[in-house]
Amino acid sequence: MRERRRILVLDIGGTHVKVLASGRRRPVLIASGPKMTPKEMLREVRRRTKGWQYSVVSIGYPGPVVHGHPANDPPNLGRGWVGFDFARAFHRPVKILNDAAMQALGSYQGGRMLFLGLGTGLGSAMIVDGHLEPFEIAHLPYRKGRSYEYYVGERGLERLGKKKWRRYVDDVVERLTAALEPDYVVLGGGNVRKLKQLPPRSRLGDNRNAFLGGYRLWEGSTTS
Repeated sequence: MRERRRILVLDIGGTHVKVLASGRRRPVLIASGPKMTPKEMLREVRRRTKGWQYSVVSIGYPGPVVHGHPANDPPNLGRGWVGFDFARAFHRPVKILNDAAMQALGSYQGGRMLFLGLGTGLGSAMIVDGHLEPFEIAHLPYRKGRSYEYYVGERGLERLGKKKWRRYVDDVVERLTAALEPDYVVLGGGNVRKLKQLPPRSRLGDNRNAFLGGYRLWEGSTTS
């Protein structure tokens, strides 16, 4: 019987990098921020996970990922992410996925699922019959020449207040549901807790599902 892979999962955010590995129960939180580079993150991950056993690495990246590589440096972190050789740095095989897509992967329960991450921006992904398709809805035009993220991201919440922000979230979910025809919608991200009630055919996600998504990347539960 083949030994099961031991997987290290990194969920990179603008405030923290959350780290967990197979067989461990509680993630390690590493403070991030606008000055964190990939080299600094790697140094801190190594320090905080000393003695951990793992053979492969999954990374949830807060930005577009094209062909398994970051396409842009994240706006809330330092520079140097594009072109950084994570596999060489970890000395192990590495798979990189957009952070919303990784949480979507961990939230998936079959059929056609639309995932929307209500956090600093607006993360999005869709999984259809096990096939994952990350996409960037956030900066598409929505109202009055402004983007979806302008209304339902963190700054939209701060600018509009909770009551108006909730109405826009409902409207965005309704529009995207009509366009993409999912069987259900999963709403994740840090601001989902600020919703009083969920739109129709929606359910709450859980940020911890990002780790499950990181495991599924290597376990073959879905394909991209």
